[in-house]
Amino acid sequence: MDTYDVAIIPGDGIGPAVTEAALSVLDHLGETHGFALERTTYDWGTERYLETGSMMPDDGLEKLESTDAIFLGAVGHPEVPDHVTLNGLLLPIRKGFDQYVCKRPNVLYEGIDSPLRGYSNGDIDLVVYRENTEGEYANIGGREHRGFDHEVAVQSSVFTRSGTERIVRRAFEAADRRDGQLTSITKSNAQAHSMVFWDDVVDEVSEEFSDVSVDRLLVDRASMDLVRRPESFDVLVASNLFGDIITDIAGIVTGSLGLAPSGNINPDGAYPSMYEPVHGSAYDIVGENCANPLASVLTGAMLLDDLVGGTVGETLREGVESLLADPNAPKTPDLGGSASTDAVVAALIDRL
Repeated sequence: MDTYDVAIIPGDGIGPAVTEAALSVLDHLGETHGFALERTTYDWGTERYLETGSMMPDDGLEKLESTDAIFLGAVGHPEVPDHVTLNGLLLPIRKGFDQYVCKRPNVLYEGIDSPLRGYSNGDIDLVVYRENTEGEYANIGGREHRGFDHEVAVQSSVFTRSGTERIVRRAFEAADRRDGQLTSITKSNAQAHSMVFWDDVVDEVSEEFSDVSVDRLLVDRASMDLVRRPESFDVLVASNLFGDIITDIAGIVTGSLGLAPSGNINPDGAYPSMYEPVHGSAYDIVGENCANPLASVLTGAMLLDDLVGGTVGETLREGVESLLADPNAPKTPDLGGSASTDAVVAALIDRL
């Protein structure tokens, strides 16, 4: 039996509940497909921050570096500013392990209602490749003259040729494997340096992929089109900030953020990749056993694709699709049902 060392960071809010739910499904698949996930759990997050002043210990990356993968629940707390939680845990891991591909697939599954009129099973099926280590999330800048009328804040974006080219190339490769359509999303009319540079890199890389057609949309137009004609998209590539925004839109138009998985990938394998659902910590439903576990489960399928290989990840996705398509199967409140987290997991394991 193959064994994989996976670091578990359950995190905040509903994170521990959906993480444990997903891991129970992955453990079941391990028993039936001949692999095991050896877990090491870390209690890092905002509860730790409130007690110690730091989201994770100083040697946190050192502890994680030898693992095969990282599985994260959710991060965020109503009493702690989001920039503290983001810069205290997620960004150090993404940047420290050069997880430059943020891959976020979105599918409108059979049995799920989109808030958009006229869309049903399979009409929306897209994947976003978000640059994950630089761009607008670069921590370059500062504040001066605090408290005075002439206080100033400077925040600089960073776009390197290597960083831009590698995410663009990964997106082209994905489009070449899928339907041969790539949409590059920028704001080139207003950001005449960084985004025009991005456009130039897309043009250069496109010469290597003659079978891929390229659309170029400003982020405001792309946001509108994700609502008015989401079926027109296949693979999208965007900078760190724009990729973050459009994946929330894509998650909602496909029914619920409770179905939106995500992977922070180091494609070269030099460092572990980190897998996390797109949704947040949802403190308003903590302890109610009603959080949708399927975003974490589908995130687990992405982990299995990369870590275990073969068809086991696809087997898990097919199980989720079958569960969602069954009108008699339990669904959590975000999907219009009244079932508990536990009931959904039990039904999924039974179906698998």
